[in-house]
Amino acid sequence: MVCNVSRVGVARWERSRWFWVAALAGGLHVAITLYWALGGHALLWTMGTGFIAKFESMMWILWPVALVKAVGAFGPVWLSTHGWPWARLTRLTVWLASFVLIGWGGLNTIVGNMVLFGLIRPTDGFDRPVMIGHAWIWDPLFLLWGISLLTGLIRTRTTRASLV
Repeated sequence: MVCNVSRVGVARWERSRWFWVAALAGGLHVAITLYWALGGHALLWTMGTGFIAKFESMMWILWPVALVKAVGAFGPVWLSTHGWPWARLTRLTVWLASFVLIGWGGLNTIVGNMVLFGLIRPTDGFDRPVMIGHAWIWDPLFLLWGISLLTGLIRTRTTRASLV
């Protein structure tokens, strides 16, 4: 009996481990967003002085942003460990989220690094610290988050008949 329980636990971990990686990447985004919403300033330089000046009076917006990020980060872990309630809808939503995260994170990571390495030269110049923040921190985390979600979805794919 103990052996069966162990195998069940391992099987659950096998099914959800990529969603845990996604939760870690997304959770970092959630944590910094909440930190900034509470008035913290660390890493705020990665958003740029223009962004800070523009949104200084609207920092409340970070609370709903953090909520959406938290659902996107931790929802798939919960869904994968609870058998994907409403499987068609929830899995489709996670598929879409993974493509958005991969597209956004991948494109911005590539373009940001191309700018930093001088392969692309914006005509109006660019804010180097902001570009570093996006190319080396935030966008690679979005990319990791998306790839992890996609990998988890592929590894937990079932036949169409079992989703009915």
